[in-house]
Amino acid sequence: MAHSRFVIVGGGTAGWITAFILRDCIARAKLDASVAVVESSKIPTVGVGEATTAAFHVFLRHFGIDIFEFMRSCEATYKLGIRHQDWRRKGVTYYGPIDDPHQVIQAPPGAPSDYLNVYAVSVGKPVQDMHMFGPLLERKKAPWTTKADGSLLPLGPFLPAYHFDQSKVGKFLKAKSVGVEVVDNVLAGVERDGESGDVTALVFEDGEKLEGDFFIDATGFRKRLIVKELNAPWVSYQNELPVNRALPFWLPVEEGQEIANYTLAWAQEAGWMWQIPTQSRYGCGYVYSDQFSTPEQAHAEVERVLGRKIEVRDDIKFQIGRLENAWIGNVLAVGLSSSFLEPLESTSIHGTIVQMMMFGGNFLRDPRKMTQALRDDYNRRVGRQVDDFRTFVNTHYATERDDTPFWRDVRANRMHPETQERLARWRTEMPRMSHFPQYLFGLPHLETQLHYPVLDGLGLLDPAVAKAEMARDSKLRSFAKATHDSLVKEYKQAATKALSHAEFLKGVREQRWT
Repeated sequence: MAHSRFVIVGGGTAGWITAFILRDCIARAKLDASVAVVESSKIPTVGVGEATTAAFHVFLRHFGIDIFEFMRSCEATYKLGIRHQDWRRKGVTYYGPIDDPHQVIQAPPGAPSDYLNVYAVSVGKPVQDMHMFGPLLERKKAPWTTKADGSLLPLGPFLPAYHFDQSKVGKFLKAKSVGVEVVDNVLAGVERDGESGDVTALVFEDGEKLEGDFFIDATGFRKRLIVKELNAPWVSYQNELPVNRALPFWLPVEEGQEIANYTLAWAQEAGWMWQIPTQSRYGCGYVYSDQFSTPEQAHAEVERVLGRKIEVRDDIKFQIGRLENAWIGNVLAVGLSSSFLEPLESTSIHGTIVQMMMFGGNFLRDPRKMTQALRDDYNRRVGRQVDDFRTFVNTHYATERDDTPFWRDVRANRMHPETQERLARWRTEMPRMSHFPQYLFGLPHLETQLHYPVLDGLGLLDPAVAKAEMARDSKLRSFAKATHDSLVKEYKQAATKALSHAEFLKGVREQRWT
């Protein structure tokens, strides 16, 4: 087979994550192929606060990237979970920690999945309490303590996620990449095969061309190849995910102020506000429905809620949804080119990592051997993954709030049938791993671990159902009680020894720890 070239159009976070994974998978598959990234230094990168899941930590580790160097270079902070404020009703806050205590406990033989969660619900204790990250989130602590000699000691085995300045991550990954051709040019159009319709070359503004065999669209909202050239159809989630506009702004991290180790998702009158900490400032925004608020009203509401003036950096209108097919012909879309959901559960970068690992591990071939059957299979799996993201995010809107027209509309009209179906099921039985079909080849997905804190925090789980399930096995119930109580005690104590998040980040910046 002749040498083939995989061309990624668009650098940025999604483009460079793709370049790393693709090159790694090409080497493992022993394909005679190279990877090129096309990005223009003329197109400015917008700096926004971006949040990830623990999949990003696994990605950095896999490629031998020094985590503290990454944190220094990209102004990164820890994300140990999400603080959901005023969602269930005004005045109620709950956390969604991203660690899973079931990982560290040897379950009794035959114990059902999530028995610890079921026990916590059965006795009316918040499920977040038995997570190591629970008390750390409440106290804004890092998952580290120090030994007597000042060196770092991890508090547990759980993997963190990160917040960072998005404009810096692409540059950082680019500097760490090996063996990737970089083409600095502005795309003007493409050449296509008259028979198959496949893209054969990119044509740039200066008349130069770049030939390729397989193309990855990482151009973000522009969807430059997949929509502009291939007219890919779009599946809208607008009905069940009701926000469609964003008002982004920055807030400073004040001198001596503790830095949050969570993404704040704070429900407002016509949507919700995010706050994502980097080391020097919070990337913030109000995502709202312009059916219920104007940009001027949204701006005024934010200033009223925060009690301070803000400088709005943009007015972004967006389409929420996904491509019907992320892979058409020899073009595959990733990141924001492929789908966009409101940034409530950090699904964007997570989706890119998982999709590229799945593509590289199960679908990657010499481009001439890629069949329509492969494309159909990939598209079905990715479509289902993003639909699951949609249903999970939609679940956050199953709230008691009815204090504004927006929230009344959400309750009456915006619950997706799949969300309603799942919630109806979980009123009669507790969520289990078996309720989530596997179709991502064992790669990480939104399953019970992330659902429990949200369902529990919104009051959507019935303690009587959990009690009845626990009563079926008195031995398991005693084991769960003893385990739950010891975890709560152990993690509360650990939090008192943990370094403050701001202090930890200062040590990282000063290279106190290697």
